[in-house]
Amino acid sequence: MMTRHSRPLSAGAIAWRWLAAVLMVYLLLVAVSMIGEGFELAAGGAQGARQLFAFADNPIMGLVIGAFATALVQSSSTVTSVIVGLVAGGLPVHTAIPMIMGANLGTTVTNTLVSLGHIGKRKEFRRAFAAATVHDFFNLIAILIFLPLEMWTGYLAKTAGYLSLQLHHSDAPDLHINPVHVITAPVIGSAKQLCSSLPEVISDLALILLGLLLIFLSIIVLGKVLKVLMVGRAKRILHKAIGRGPFTGISSGILMTIAVQSSSTTTSLVVPLAGNGLFKIKEIYPFTLGANIGTCVTALLAATAVTGPLSYFAMQIALVHMLFNLSAVILIYSVPQLRYIPPRMARSFARTASRHKWVIFVYVLGVFFILPSVLIALTS
Repeated sequence: MMTRHSRPLSAGAIAWRWLAAVLMVYLLLVAVSMIGEGFELAAGGAQGARQLFAFADNPIMGLVIGAFATALVQSSSTVTSVIVGLVAGGLPVHTAIPMIMGANLGTTVTNTLVSLGHIGKRKEFRRAFAAATVHDFFNLIAILIFLPLEMWTGYLAKTAGYLSLQLHHSDAPDLHINPVHVITAPVIGSAKQLCSSLPEVISDLALILLGLLLIFLSIIVLGKVLKVLMVGRAKRILHKAIGRGPFTGISSGILMTIAVQSSSTTTSLVVPLAGNGLFKIKEIYPFTLGANIGTCVTALLAATAVTGPLSYFAMQIALVHMLFNLSAVILIYSVPQLRYIPPRMARSFARTASRHKWVIFVYVLGVFFILPSVLIALTS
């Protein structure tokens, strides 16, 4: 018998959902612009914003802040979009880079929480927990390699800076027209006028908070709408693609994450499949790497909303996100000595966690919430 949730959508319902998806993308663009302008106004321009965020100048603290924020809001797409907005408001790129890396790590907590659905059956839980934490260990190794490399060489910032410069280059600078700015300017102007009725400091803060609210709203609704439109089809794609080798696994992860705008959604989708024994960790592993790459699209999209002299830096940090994930996948997965470390660590950790359940809660609460909170409190 067909349930209400399993009935195919009518053409009208599909059209309305696609319209809602387009509207949410538009709200995301508006929101990022609001945050950038709000921070710039509140901080007294770009120089003021640099001083405002000086507390995160320590790369370790930037990493912690990025991971903690993502664990709290359960969306690296949201956090990276906010970071793009902060850079557009004057946050230095070198300060934002560790935050971007931290967001990659923080998003993995969602998979771990999903794996707890199998906790009642040891063998299922061991498979599901290993499939979830392979993402954690890969991102951790990527940070251990690329954060020191970035601090010593500036590889990500320099490469992304060059690419951003090429994207901003024009033989006719007087004819620059940003179509995103054109379509978002009326809403931004109305929001600034609305907030201007408040006292000056509060009006700037109100613009920032409104931007944050719109980011959360747009990404949450966009994820829900696209899941209705795409997840059923996505499950069929997963069964056909994941088991056909690393390339198809990575490609599927990229396409799926672009479709649903959430790496948490795509990676969490395969955790139950692994727990039920439909896929092995070696098949899940490449898919999660593709999700890491696919989630970069949100930050790139957000960067297109930024105009003015700081638009170069907004695009630069979005490209840093892309380069970090691409470089990590290419380096770690192409070197056998590195490639097998995350799945081995995940299997070993899953065996321990399946025998001692308290380890799971210490890991989730301690690593993603308690430790970051303590470090942030001590630093502040």
